[in-house]
Amino acid sequence: MGTLEYNSSHPPIDIDDTTLAHVKVIIGTKLRRQESFMMSWLSPAGGSSARMTAWVHPSIPLVLAFDEENPPPVDRARIARMMDSLNARGELVIDSLSDTERP
Repeated sequence: MGTLEYNSSHPPIDIDDTTLAHVKVIIGTKLRRQESFMMSWLSPAGGSSARMTAWVHPSIPLVLAFDEENPPPVDRARIARMMDSLNARGELVIDSLSDTERP
């Protein structure tokens, strides 16, 4: 289970390494293009909010930490589906991207 830490202001978001590898490609692609977007995820149990949403912008620090030393394989079709969903909704919804819930 890897983590995504955005702006260091909240606890990191737990994401399985395979999904995190795909999220890395999506975020990297959007930020390289200078395209900001919304990103949402379920908050950890016991938090003050059930769901968090952040505005992802190239100037805000982002750290992705993987548990596994070797990067997991990335599925181009999954990347395309994720990017299509993000572009259609304007939002990357992290909790709907697990390995078992591929669109």
